Amino acid sequence: MKKLFIPLSLILVLLLSACGGNSKNNSNNASSTSSVEPSAPASDSDESGTFTYQSESGPVEVPKNPQRVVVITRFLTGNVMALGVPVVGVDEMSKTNPRFEEQLKDVEAVSEESVEKIIELQPDLILGLSDIQNIDKFKKIAPTVTFTYGKLDYSALQLEIGKLLNKEKEAQAWVDSFKVKVQEAGEKIKAKIGADATVSVIETFNKQLYVYGDNFGRGTELLYAGGFGLAKPEKVAEATKKDGYFAVSSEVLKDYFGDYVIFSKNADEDNSFQNTDTYKSTNAVKNNHVYEADAKAFYFNDPLSLEYQLEFFTKSFLGE
Repeated sequence: MKKLFIPLSLILVLLLSACGGNSKNNSNNASSTSSVEPSAPASDSDESGTFTYQSESGPVEVPKNPQRVVVITRFLTGNVMALGVPVVGVDEMSKTNPRFEEQLKDVEAVSEESVEKIIELQPDLILGLSDIQNIDKFKKIAPTVTFTYGKLDYSALQLEIGKLLNKEKEAQAWVDSFKVKVQEAGEKIKAKIGADATVSVIETFNKQLYVYGDNFGRGTELLYAGGFGLAKPEKVAEATKKDGYFAVSSEVLKDYFGDYVIFSKNADEDNSFQNTDTYKSTNAVKNNHVYEADAKAFYFNDPLSLEYQLEFFTKSFLGE
């Protein structure tokens, strides 16, 4: 993973909380946006000018047709890209996402510290998380809208981004279409592997192995309650109930491995646990039920990442 502009400890916190969101917020849906006043719709006949978007922190005057958007968080880049809105600055991790890198190859890498670079980009809209640094400076550069990480589930968040970017119809169309695809795939997968089959999601980071629970990126939004409705092993469900993830040692893998295992694998990490007898002796490994995905494309839960995850699961479980 390329060097970012933030300390390694903060990278660990961000990655462990990436795109998955807090399970306490799982009940959020499109109606969750009622915590703020509905955004005023932009006129279909007038794409110039501005309108007032009611953000979670208050009203913000934003362009109806933004053409130079800066996204200072890896958690929203794919949401903007999915709606076809031009971005001129994104975080470094978004640029190294193998699913994004071709489209973002000429886009500048920015962080919440690169104020001068963002000024040079002359953005007409800036997006970030609610705890972003230098937010007062960004507000002086361009209209700045922030979101609290994990407050909305992936569908509600995309609808809200659609409102902000004057692409609400497009966002709603994606949500409706994707929901049908997930339901159809889930029914086929359950029919093939059995309704009682368990699935674990694992990942290595900074020489540590983790298992993941509901709504924590890495495909968990699709696999579990809000998607296919597949089950986690009992120990995984219990261990991830509080934080959404849990660190495990290679010696106890059998306790946390389901009948099937999704391995969000980063080739730059220490994956030596795969060479241990404990790993090789698990039923998932012996039955060839471990499916490896590229972690750099699997971390998050924006529409583009979710579509890739759905394709991956369809191919892995069904051979389609």
